[in-house]
Amino acid sequence: MNWLLSQLQEILQGVGGTFSTPMFEIGGNRYSLSLMLTLLVIVIAVFWVSRFLSNWIKHGLLIRIGLDRGSREVIAAFIRYLLSILGMLIVLQTAGVNLSSLTLFAGVLGIGIGFGLQNLASNFISGITLLIEQPMRVGDFVEVDKLLGTVENISIRSTTIRTLDAVSVIVPNVRFVENNIINWSHRDSRCRIHISVGVAYGSDTLLVSEALLDAARKSSRVLTDPPPKVWLKRFGDSSLDFELLVWINQPSESEPIKSGLNFLIERELRQRGIEIPFPQRDLRIHNLHELLPVLHNGKDNHADQAASMADGKRPVSTSLNNATLRDLLRKISYFEACSDVELLQLIEYGYRQLFPAEQIVCEEGTPGEAFYIILKGSVEIFSRRAEQYIATLNESEFFGEMALLMGIPRSATVRTLEESVLFVIERNDLQRLLTAHQGLADQIAKKLVERQQMLKDMGILSELSEETPVVKIRKRLQTLFGI
Repeated sequence: MNWLLSQLQEILQGVGGTFSTPMFEIGGNRYSLSLMLTLLVIVIAVFWVSRFLSNWIKHGLLIRIGLDRGSREVIAAFIRYLLSILGMLIVLQTAGVNLSSLTLFAGVLGIGIGFGLQNLASNFISGITLLIEQPMRVGDFVEVDKLLGTVENISIRSTTIRTLDAVSVIVPNVRFVENNIINWSHRDSRCRIHISVGVAYGSDTLLVSEALLDAARKSSRVLTDPPPKVWLKRFGDSSLDFELLVWINQPSESEPIKSGLNFLIERELRQRGIEIPFPQRDLRIHNLHELLPVLHNGKDNHADQAASMADGKRPVSTSLNNATLRDLLRKISYFEACSDVELLQLIEYGYRQLFPAEQIVCEEGTPGEAFYIILKGSVEIFSRRAEQYIATLNESEFFGEMALLMGIPRSATVRTLEESVLFVIERNDLQRLLTAHQGLADQIAKKLVERQQMLKDMGILSELSEETPVVKIRKRLQTLFGI
């Protein structure tokens, strides 16, 4: 038993001697295996502490300060790297390493970086550039080299991008410095998306524009300001190529928003009888008269069609929908002289809405958010509070201007007397409409004076400004809209 203990003691002394025996010498300091293991443990502890402190600052202090996610990530990264570097310097000094003796080693390392580690060095420098200049930050929605996704993390060597399919892609930092970056979230998250639509030749271009704008307004994720627009891009081989331009504030949801708009566009075109054509090709037959006798005698109609194709003619489709917004707007006196181009601009400001009979359009006491022009039908205006009938309005007349222009709640309730079609213009688009149609602005100003005075005489509008003449109302329009 004593022999066994003595053997074990000798083994332990041998292992201890091996660990304590100096293995190499740097700058007059001898380093054993035990010292190297101790330094390794200390280095690991330094990196762990630096990461812990940076995460604590990022998730605690910086959130309480109110910084956004991108700024928090940048500050935390700098703190982590700074603490790591300081910790390493302290460890080396504690180990007795003379840092000035590392100058030669640093020079040799620099030569190695220049030849063999140039890619790693480029990514390192690019990472520092990204953290300092911040062309993109954590949380931004970016596109680089056809890679689309959200920035999840920016480190010294690489950046993590989370794609729309929830796949994490590790991208070297040098790609963000050398290539063009599309940052959809930079400064302003609003962006405009383009949706191409082709319709058959012969389609009513104004009707197509109305359909596309209606589809955009029915999407809850499309912004109303700036308003959507429609462009006729080109005359394609088989179709008239339109483009719908809408603004959104969720760049990462651009593809789902496009899909939803495509569904709405297809429904609007189908309801209006607008055809989405298949690709078409014209067939030209030379010496057609020599082939006609070969054709069946009872197929004269087919021969006529062949002759039509030989002449290069193409069938034209017509719209079956006669109640177009263009026809309804031209019944309004101040729009009857508008050209198709001006009407196209007009329907970008507003949209038509069908109201059944006996439906409330706007309620007394609510904020004014829209201006209405009666295209078809009639409405009744009355006061619930005063229990008084005020007026009946018919086609070509308008209402809702008082709450918008005077900045007061709705002074009366409006209800349809029959099925009615109204042209609805929201607050943000009223300025553009009145700027383009000064005659309408004049009529609104005059009508506003009359209605103010009438409501005052009826005791419904008690707080009436002294600025009641037309000149004062026009000054109000100038103040609000600059027209």
